[in-house]
Amino acid sequence: MATFDPRSLSLWHDSLDETVVPRRALPGDVEADVAVVGAGYTGLWTALHLARTDPSLRVVVLEKEFAGFGASGRNGGWCSALFPTSLHRLAREGGREGAVRLQRVLHRTVPDVGRIAAEEGIDCHFDQGGYLSVARNAAQLQREHADVEEYRSWGFGEADHRLLDPGEVTETTGIAGALGGVYTPHCAAIHPARLVRGLARAVERRGVVVHEGTRATQVASGRVVTPHGTVRAEHVVLATEGYTPTVPGRRRAVAPVYSLMVATEPLADDVLEQVGLRDRTTFSDKRHLTIYGQRTRDGRLAFGGRGAPYHFGSRVQPAFDCDDRVHEHLRGILRELFPVLRDTRFTHAWGGNLGVPRDWFPSVRHDRRTGLGFAGGYVGDGVATAALAGRTLAAMITGEDPDDLASLPWANRSSRSWEPEPLRWLGVNAVTALMTAADRQEQRTGRPSRLASTFWSAVGQ
Repeated sequence: MATFDPRSLSLWHDSLDETVVPRRALPGDVEADVAVVGAGYTGLWTALHLARTDPSLRVVVLEKEFAGFGASGRNGGWCSALFPTSLHRLAREGGREGAVRLQRVLHRTVPDVGRIAAEEGIDCHFDQGGYLSVARNAAQLQREHADVEEYRSWGFGEADHRLLDPGEVTETTGIAGALGGVYTPHCAAIHPARLVRGLARAVERRGVVVHEGTRATQVASGRVVTPHGTVRAEHVVLATEGYTPTVPGRRRAVAPVYSLMVATEPLADDVLEQVGLRDRTTFSDKRHLTIYGQRTRDGRLAFGGRGAPYHFGSRVQPAFDCDDRVHEHLRGILRELFPVLRDTRFTHAWGGNLGVPRDWFPSVRHDRRTGLGFAGGYVGDGVATAALAGRTLAAMITGEDPDDLASLPWANRSSRSWEPEPLRWLGVNAVTALMTAADRQEQRTGRPSRLASTFWSAVGQ
């Protein structure tokens, strides 16, 4: 039987400066103060903030595979202040002040990730070059203007979101056909696997115990049961994001939606000059079916997007990480954005799942009565958001909350469960088809799609 090579998971795993050696599985029954299920960003940030706040706490992290196996090690490498829920929707939960405060806290979280990584000796290639959203047809340009006007109405100014004309876009990047765009400084490009692997080492240095190859078969108040033994703890945190449906009893908590990526070979200097993005500004355009890209430290373009199908029954399998049709489509989009890449070789193609709650609203919560905590449902905007979630969970558990994070609008709320099958399968895949059709219509006509706007209004965004 062939041995699984972690480097095959993604460009990020392939370019780690370490060999992934599995940590010891849980050796038997263990007593702890806090048990964390999942060694991705959410679980490891929670453990790190717990250890930094109260070094006396006994914290145990359990991971089915290895730290950074899932989305935390495979994502697009955007540490951004993007949040999948609109400010209007946030305000319905926590008032106007609460909505604005959450967005401001996310703005501060972006540089905080870089600062804490540096303090912990984690070289995650953190470069805060901001994020550029480009409009490539009239409908997209109309949405860019509407978004900036919307942010202005909430008190966010030029320093947060700035409209660019075509010439200003060209000063940053050589994306073809730009009619304009919006730039925000609140985003950094990172190497995601370096960050998550570094967090695992950082928590261990602070006394946290990480057990890999340890699957949770039951997560309940006061205990986590595994095939190797039971961890009994006053507090239990579920931090499994897109893998949450694989936890017994949580099949409909979030929908595991797949997002796929490709990466080019390191580009020649003359090609990089035409691509631009010298400050490693992350980029996308304003289409409905999300795309995202970054220029890596070694001069590649790493590029991803949605479009892969949701699989019946919320199934999560390694076979779903690759889809030749979607990967080829992503290569085509990137060549369309940057015609200079027409003869460029692509070296990596990969994917992974992310967690989508029924109302597109991430949450972080802790029940002091049962000791159960949860954070997730980031809809793909999970790098900075997970860092904030971990900090918030640590504050909820320890009671040390000087910034009153527990009062933010996403705290201590729950989304309702997804519908049972086949309704879930029909609904999630219908959204992908709808967004694809809306993008094609807008490209053809230049007019905003009524289908897409009707959908977002229906889900309260």
